[in-house]
Amino acid sequence: LMLIFILKRVAWGIVTLLIASWIAFMLVHLSGSTPGGVALGQSATPEQVTAYNESIGWYDPWIQQYLAWVAQVLQGNLGTSLIDGRPIGPDIAKRLPVTAALAVFGTLVAALIGIVVGVIAAVRRGAADKAITAASGILLSVPAFWVGVLLVYVFAVQLRLLPATGFVPFANDPAAWARSLVLPVLTIAITSAAGIARQTRASMSESLAQEHIRTLRAVGTPTNRIIYVHALRGASLPILASVAVMFIVLFSGSVVIEVLFALPGIGQAMQSAVGSADLPFVQALVLVATLVVVIVNVALELLNRTLDPKLRAS
Repeated sequence: LMLIFILKRVAWGIVTLLIASWIAFMLVHLSGSTPGGVALGQSATPEQVTAYNESIGWYDPWIQQYLAWVAQVLQGNLGTSLIDGRPIGPDIAKRLPVTAALAVFGTLVAALIGIVVGVIAAVRRGAADKAITAASGILLSVPAFWVGVLLVYVFAVQLRLLPATGFVPFANDPAAWARSLVLPVLTIAITSAAGIARQTRASMSESLAQEHIRTLRAVGTPTNRIIYVHALRGASLPILASVAVMFIVLFSGSVVIEVLFALPGIGQAMQSAVGSADLPFVQALVLVATLVVVIVNVALELLNRTLDPKLRAS
């Protein structure tokens, strides 16, 4: 039963990838730019641009071009950049760990803060709940850019404890790699934890009101066990969904953070590719981002089925 479920989700994931890549393909062709115009620059004549476009099949039927591109991708070739002529695949492979580290650590820290704060708000109620709710509302409205600038001013400019910008690969210097990620991760965690805290509070409040929780209290089950084992497990599915969505948002939309802290990740590459109309690079980045989203969604559904007996039986 689980194998059939996995196969279905993988099939839907492949369909999602094809749809997303086709949409990206169409938008590239409707953008008004052409590979010849981008690669040859403004000094090229219309005849030269046309000849270049014809040489790569730009005027072939769209479906023919798309199928050729898919076949190329299946062979592990994501194309070459129109700006510098370098292969796109190795460039993305270098940038992927940067964005992945940012998204993974940012999500983990945000989840830790958000879950702890949300549980406190749900359990203690009263003034603590009101203060946490008000603080989370403020944080949700504060742009990540402002938080990042403030952290840079305090920890990099004033205290000189951490680098303001830049990235050091893990292989070069693990300690410097960790230090280069502290401020970006903190920026993400501070601005993202509020949403997880609100979801945790709502889910925990609902879970604590369940009949089996009242029964556990009546028979003298320790309060900590009720809260952190029974109630938190009952509230885990919507919390996990919130955390997964947070990861997807961070991975696919980390442009502001990567630009602010000069991190050579996927978000910065997307901004550069769109700004320079590097069409093959845009298509490849959309494909990679969609693939990550599909993998996270499949993993989340598998985790949900593992935690929820009702889903396992369906």
